[in-house]
Amino acid sequence: MNRHTGALLSFLAGYADTVGFVGLGGLFTAHVTGNFVLLGYALVGPVQGIIPKLLAFPVFVLAIAATRVLVARWQQRGRPALARAMMLQALLLLASSASAWLGGPITAPDTPYALACGMLCVAAMAAQNAYGKLLLPQLPATTVMTGNVTQLVIAITDARGGNWPPAAGHVLAGVLGFAAGACCGALMGHWSLPLAMLSACAPLVLLAWQARRAA
Repeated sequence: MNRHTGALLSFLAGYADTVGFVGLGGLFTAHVTGNFVLLGYALVGPVQGIIPKLLAFPVFVLAIAATRVLVARWQQRGRPALARAMMLQALLLLASSASAWLGGPITAPDTPYALACGMLCVAAMAAQNAYGKLLLPQLPATTVMTGNVTQLVIAITDARGGNWPPAAGHVLAGVLGFAAGACCGALMGHWSLPLAMLSACAPLVLLAWQARRAA
């Protein structure tokens, strides 16, 4: 994959996470840490849509396990595993978009269509977490930026002596991509949840096509 892959996947993660937070009552779809925080806060204060946050963790775990099994099967059969994993993620986001559209304007995050939309997006982002670890180990993390920011600050501090590591550029691109995705996700999630989920498929189709060509 080319050097823009990590930045584009980071953009997608920031985008999907913010779309879920804005359009689905504060649901974090790309990572589960935020949902744990909101579950903890529910012990002392009101949290909108507690059911999706309870379901997010088991759905996330099951989707990672399923992606692992599928990737192993594709690799055993000599199939382009990365391209197929990315298309799987795109299809899950497409189904999430369809759920949001069928549910009409979503006003509560725990209605059936809203739950389907949210859990399908969680599954899609779990797939990205899984294939990122399995098939793109050379890239910085694309879904959680805490470690990347830490690595970047250390690199910047060390660069005072002219010691800027080449990999730091990829980390910086990922952090900036995630931030840009979050901004775009906020705007799109506020405007139209179905279209926000649908538009997230486009970069995945492009990346899947590139991965198939490179295979």
